[in-house]
Amino acid sequence: MNDPRLSDYLEHMRQAAADACAFVDGMEQTAFQQDRRTQQAVVMSLIVLGEAATKVMERHPAFAEAHGEIPWRNMRGMRNRIAHGYFDIDLDVVWETVQTALPVLRAHLADLTPSD
Repeated sequence: MNDPRLSDYLEHMRQAAADACAFVDGMEQTAFQQDRRTQQAVVMSLIVLGEAATKVMERHPAFAEAHGEIPWRNMRGMRNRIAHGYFDIDLDVVWETVQTALPVLRAHLADLTPSD
């Protein structure tokens, strides 16, 4: 299925993951914990990532199911926790996500195309 919207969602996911990683590149966790601007930039990227993942799951369920290596539900869950519990964001979880989960996700997304 070569749906142009699916391409857009995947590109939004790639860009949001790349942005989040770039925002903290070269930064130590203690600096991140003290840098509100970077925190908000990373959190917004995670929201965009989760929103795009949600759209893929809702509008292209067969594609999402065919690519089980992508943690679609986890991204949606994180987006929902951030968006609905904004004042209770665990910055340790955000940091860990950017440091460990996003590099793996970026590798999976790199070669993913709507025709897969």
